[in-house]
Amino acid sequence: MLRWVALVLVLLLIALQMKLWGGNGGVHEVQALRAAVQKQGEDNDKLTQRNQALGADVDDLKHGEQAVEARARAELGLIKPGETFYQVVEKPGAQAPASSTSSGGQ
Repeated sequence: MLRWVALVLVLLLIALQMKLWGGNGGVHEVQALRAAVQKQGEDNDKLTQRNQALGADVDDLKHGEQAVEARARAELGLIKPGETFYQVVEKPGAQAPASSTSSGGQ
């Protein structure tokens, strides 16, 4: 009788170990989920930083005249009356990037 109980307990232990290591919700799946959660957390941190930077840009554009002017100069080529526009064009194959600048009045 004791031999049968020991055999049943050993079989039960083997079944539980198989479920733990290979079954649904086993060790491998838990490790994969932990890695996915960590990666998602890192992605969330990057997106949070991006959102904060965009929020700061929005705040500057709403409340700062200089930010609006700087963006208009950079993106739209704003030139104020009395300013002279200079554009430096590099020779093809040059390493320095081409830039456009404007200087104060004449």
